[in-house]
Amino acid sequence: MKIDWLDKLQRLLQTLAFCLAISAIQYAFQPEKSYDIPARYSLSIGTLSWALIDFGRHLFPSSKEFGWPQGVSAIALPVVAIVLGYLGGTLVGDWWCGQSSWESGGRAQLRISIGITVMAGTVISYYFYVSGKSAWLQARMTEVHSQATEAQLKLLETQLEPHMLFNTLANLRMLIGTDPVRAQDMLDRMIAYLRATLSASRSTQHPLADEFQRLTDYLELMAVRMGPRLAYTLELPEALREVPVPPLLLQPLVENAIRHGLEPQVEGGHITVQARTQAGPAGRTLLVLEVRDTGAGLGTLPPAAATAPGTSFGLTQVRERLATLHGAAGHFVLAANTPKGTRATITYPLSTPA
Repeated sequence: MKIDWLDKLQRLLQTLAFCLAISAIQYAFQPEKSYDIPARYSLSIGTLSWALIDFGRHLFPSSKEFGWPQGVSAIALPVVAIVLGYLGGTLVGDWWCGQSSWESGGRAQLRISIGITVMAGTVISYYFYVSGKSAWLQARMTEVHSQATEAQLKLLETQLEPHMLFNTLANLRMLIGTDPVRAQDMLDRMIAYLRATLSASRSTQHPLADEFQRLTDYLELMAVRMGPRLAYTLELPEALREVPVPPLLLQPLVENAIRHGLEPQVEGGHITVQARTQAGPAGRTLLVLEVRDTGAGLGTLPPAAATAPGTSFGLTQVRERLATLHGAAGHFVLAANTPKGTRATITYPLSTPA
């Protein structure tokens, strides 16, 4: 049985405050009597009743799932705890005050004391039931949201991989007729790339080093077709190698740079993929992932190409995955590079210390 002691302390303090409030109300109606003695009895009875209820609920299996016993136990537990708490707390109060409440109080005072105990015990038991239920529901909502986020990320990834595969197969089809040797080399590299992709598809995140390795495989695959027209540089600091990122987060940006930046140019160009950190608001550290190319640039994209199927698919996926994982804290910017080409930048809070 795992007990959250911080939660227990919080509930104990709430119970003590409630007991003191009851004593204050009782004193307000009977100012001629001392506040000290009723407060001692109230604290004794309340603390013991709380301990019996809050620790006793862990003895019921259903409490582990719902935060409170179910069925008859839900009523029996507070009833038994209040009765035992009243009897035991009264004995503690007698010892604390140096008197016997059974002899000095009389029947009228005894009825008042029992009534206050039952009322207070019922109220605070209901409060703990509601707060426990709310905590359980909140935990379930968090768990369900996490599962939904993972499912959405996997869906986006499974949509993205066929998109890349279709583009690669289209390139392979052109090479088969013009250069069978290079087509064979490209096919071998594509098989190696897909094998690595399959092994990584079982998780929603992997280390940044793995993401860069998959980029290397993809760029080598494209280099078979483009030859010297494609040059690239990957810059990954050692401190960021283990930072978790979603699989295929950067590959759509690289694919976009090749398709709309380098391929329209006869001379091709250079692609740089860089990971770094920078200071963010409120002292947070941001992870910056950037893909730069020296290609044709944003302004040279023909209108027909801009509306062609698949042109913006990868970029849309990047935006959706960032929004799913990081909400408003994730940013994706596509801008002109200097002196030429395009720069795509992903920025979001770094969850793993660099």
